[in-house]
Amino acid sequence: MVWSAPHIGSRPVAILGGGVLGRRIACSYVAGGFNVHIRDPSPQAREDALQYIDENKESYTSFCPNGKPVQYGTYTASEDIETAVKDAWLVIEAVPEKIELKIDTFGQLDKYAPQDCILGSNSSSYRSGLMLDLVSDERRKWVCNVHYTMPPTVRTVELMTDGYTHQEIFPFLSDVLRQCGMLPATARKESTGFIFNRIWAAVKREILTTLAEGVSDAAEIDALWAHMFQTSVVPCQMMDRVGLDTVAFIEDNYINERKLNGSLTVDWLRSHYITQGKLGLKTPGQGGLYPPSTVAAAAAGTAAEKKMPPIFVLDVGLGTNSPAYPSLAGISTNGKILRLDAPNQPPKALVTGLPLPDGIDVDPSANRMYWTNMGADVTAKDGSLMSSTLDGTDKKVLLGDGILTTPKQLILVKDPQTGTEKLYFCDREGCSVHRCNVDGSEHEVLVQNRGGVGDLMDWCVGITVDLQQRKFYWTQKGPAKSNLGRIFRANMDYDFLSAGETASTRSDIEVVFDKLPEPIDLEMESETGVLYWTDRGEHPRGCSLNCAKVSGEGEGEGEKKEVKILARRFHEPIGLKLDLARKQIFVCDLGGSVYAVDVETGKKTVVHRDEGSYTGLVTLPGA
Repeated sequence: MVWSAPHIGSRPVAILGGGVLGRRIACSYVAGGFNVHIRDPSPQAREDALQYIDENKESYTSFCPNGKPVQYGTYTASEDIETAVKDAWLVIEAVPEKIELKIDTFGQLDKYAPQDCILGSNSSSYRSGLMLDLVSDERRKWVCNVHYTMPPTVRTVELMTDGYTHQEIFPFLSDVLRQCGMLPATARKESTGFIFNRIWAAVKREILTTLAEGVSDAAEIDALWAHMFQTSVVPCQMMDRVGLDTVAFIEDNYINERKLNGSLTVDWLRSHYITQGKLGLKTPGQGGLYPPSTVAAAAAGTAAEKKMPPIFVLDVGLGTNSPAYPSLAGISTNGKILRLDAPNQPPKALVTGLPLPDGIDVDPSANRMYWTNMGADVTAKDGSLMSSTLDGTDKKVLLGDGILTTPKQLILVKDPQTGTEKLYFCDREGCSVHRCNVDGSEHEVLVQNRGGVGDLMDWCVGITVDLQQRKFYWTQKGPAKSNLGRIFRANMDYDFLSAGETASTRSDIEVVFDKLPEPIDLEMESETGVLYWTDRGEHPRGCSLNCAKVSGEGEGEGEKKEVKILARRFHEPIGLKLDLARKQIFVCDLGGSVYAVDVETGKKTVVHRDEGSYTGLVTLPGA
């Protein structure tokens, strides 16, 4: 029989199981605009699943290539499997990992699901080909594995045949999954462990053997791994986080199927750890592959991470999450303002459809945020300065077309000396520094370089203000990777017009630093006179976070200022925000990451990473 795609229309995706993973799978389809029906025998699980979708569906849309759907999918839940699947076009079982239960479930699906319905298993341990005892020969062609990892943090979905599946199903499902913001991959043939889990199982197996033979220890293996692959995700810590009992259970599957010798893997793990109650993060007092003190510290660190302040970050729209990727079409309307409330959790999209947003600041007391958009054409004056409430509503254009070329970093300055509230920002291709009131009135050009759009040495990018010394600072990054970047400063209150000067000729401008790789955004700690900045230039001095004392006690006129590199090896860092009360600085980069950098050690911790491309960021004060 030739396979043809099921007609979807208003037909639901049925998810069997409303647990931790089932509700996340359901939420991804709702965010993609598909109707969903959840089946779970537990009333509490059904209630929790629907509440999870209520609270998280908007955040899932930040991964969808088309952003928020015109209309979210509907979502309902029931106890009865027949009701749940009777009109479904796709069913995904996410029931407990017991093969007998899965065999029985597929027998019921063969009986109750429509003939054109695709039947998927989310099993992480079993091939769907092992679940067919009660499935008719013809129906087996509609059965496959649809294995999710843990959306939205890990959005991979591995598809695999049961040995009979119509091959046309896989590209069809892949397109649907991409529409829901997932990252599908299809195994070419049946494979226990699919693709990644099979590779990961081999890694774990060899690590356990290395430990059992006494060749190395967990800390040393992780240190080598971290350095070799330049990652903070390391295998022994990961096994401790998952739980050593779970690690052993998964490996049992491979041992039973392949007749492997488990003496130096699961047998050793059980005798030396599991039977002694050493499971890792599940038992911090007893430890795991790491000693109790290290595991307890990791548990404490996980709890501490949740105290991260809310972060507003700008996705400029240049990443692989662009709807038309790899084409450049649509980039100019793919920008977003996202809110991050916890480390490595899905962001909430506050504003979408922006033309290359770059700089942002917030005013919680006024319930407003302010940001710049560079616009679609860097040679035209189509940039803008905008404002909205903190939830992204009540959007206003403060300065629109015909005024700004490519406005960049922005800072809100509440000046107690003058009683004013001003927005300071740079215009890159406009080669200028500006300020205005928070409603866009009293717009002033403070600095106007003589260059034009193509004069890279005159491009102005980052800006900050030192209220104690009454100075504003800005960067002129120069050509890419040129080591010709500079940081300037001038007086906030200088009346250059009364001095017979203009924004182009004012005589109070100082060069603070020159011959920098490519300085971008700035922030000032006025109390100490320390200036912080990101640099997206060439390694080793570029792609870095830097600081230097530039004002206050001990800084004489013309005295050489020492630059300190706090952290390196970012992926073209742009925005930064000081959080010195917690001794950290937040940095985002064009590579799609947001980091917390320890001020004292320079250690970088990834608090968010995806396929976006990040420019400005700001934290919510007082949170």
